[in-house]
Formats: sequence, C-alpha cells, structure tokens
Amino acid sequence: MASKKNLVANRESLAHKVRYAASRPDRIAPYLKRAARDRWLAFKHPDHVNYYRAVMASDTRRNPEAAVGSQTHERWLALGQMQFDYLVGHGLTPGARMLDIGCGNLRAGWRFIDYLEAGHYYGIDISPDILIAAKRTLATQGLQAKVPHLTITKDLTLDFLPEAYFDVVHAHSVFSHSPIGIIDECLAHVGRILAPGGHFDFTFDRTTGAEHQVLREDFYYRTETLIDLAARHGLHARFMDDWEKLGHGQSKIRVSAG
Repeated sequence: MASKKNLVANRESLAHKVRYAASRPDRIAPYLKRAARDRWLAFKHPDHVNYYRAVMASDTRRNPEAAVGSQTHERWLALGQMQFDYLVGHGLTPGARMLDIGCGNLRAGWRFIDYLEAGHYYGIDISPDILIAAKRTLATQGLQAKVPHLTITKDLTLDFLPEAYFDVVHAHSVFSHSPIGIIDECLAHVGRILAPGGHFDFTFDRTTGAEHQVLREDFYYRTETLIDLAARHGLHARFMDDWEKLGHGQSKIRVSAG
C-alpha cells in the first residue's frame, strides 16, 4: 500500500529538501503554504499538544479523512481495514476491552466498535474537531447501540482510566506526530491500565539515521530509542516484523508489562 521506506533520509536537512523539491516541483507550493501555517500556529501555541490540536482543527475543517492521513475515502477505508485485520489476526476477540489512543474520526475505530462487545471500545484524542467527525462516522455506520466511549484528552497520563483494564491499547499514527516527551509520558503510564496479558501496539516513523522532525508535525525515531524508553518504565517492547510485510509507511512496536 505504501512505497518502500526511506530509513536514512534526514527530511529536516536542507540537502534533502532541495533534492525533494527538484524531483517533485508540484509539491513546493503546498509545502510552503503548510510551513507558513505551521509557523504561525507554533507561534500562537508553543506547547506541542495545543499546537497539534490547532493543526488538527485546521486540517479537519478542510477534510476530516485527510486530517488523519488519508487523501481519498478509499485510502481511509483501506487503512482502517489494515489496522483491524492486523489486530484480529493477533487474537483480538469481541470480548476484549480496547483503548484507541488518537482515535481520530474512527478510520479503524468504527470497525473495532462494530466487532467488540457493546461498551468495550474507548477512543481518546486531543482534538475536539476530529471527535465531532468521529461522532458523524459512528452515526453513519449505525453503531450507536455499541455505546463506545469517545473522550477528549490533553495528555497521555491516562489518569482517568481504570487500573489493569484494557486487553489492547492501540495508537496508530500518534507517536509519528509526537516529541519524545509525550511518548515517554504515555509509556510511563500505559502499564498501569494494561490488563494481565494485555499489550500496547503503536506505530512510528522509523529512521536508521539521525532522529529528526519536520514542521513539528512528523517525528522520526530509531527503533532502539523507543524500545529502550519502554524498558526504563519496566515494559517489554518488540519490533513487529510481520507489520512490515504489509507495506505501511510506518513501523510498529508492541509493548507488554515486563
């Protein structure tokens, strides 16, 4: 579904930007427009969560599906199906309790809601705008009777959630937009809410070169950085090789209680 990962490029470097612009001149104007918008939003919102909440508000106004990274409705459906199939293939059962961090407009979430028993899906997001879009998805799919929990949050301390409760915690395309401090915050607290035998799957933008970010929107990490970070919080983390075979642009790590 995605092109082969470029694991060595430093997208923050001037050399990469020049090469990219030369090979894709049609993307120069959109990039400059987005960069100008992001600089303005970063000026208004120095804190990353408030900044990215503003980014999501801007993107959602134009197109909620594009705001979660899907340029077409067909792509939105396909990426949601990929996430769903992967977790079901790894043993997700209807009786499981699931927390979906960064649930967005329920690209994958509506499939999980439909599959899980009523009340077993919890979705959280920092963006009120995308959660309004999530409610529209829920209504469009006719899933009101499944009574999912959709909650706005400002951090990943997960302090409002019960201890040892969730069989699966899922964060797709969340850490790819997060500085290391936010990832550390999540890993510091996710172990408390995992049920015995539960696991936390998250995707990330992987690099084997220098870790970097682009426009404070996209963050690239080495696998060992995130595995070591999980270990500091008493968690066991492993790279999911079978996810790589699906051709998604991001990589996946699974975390469980140590």
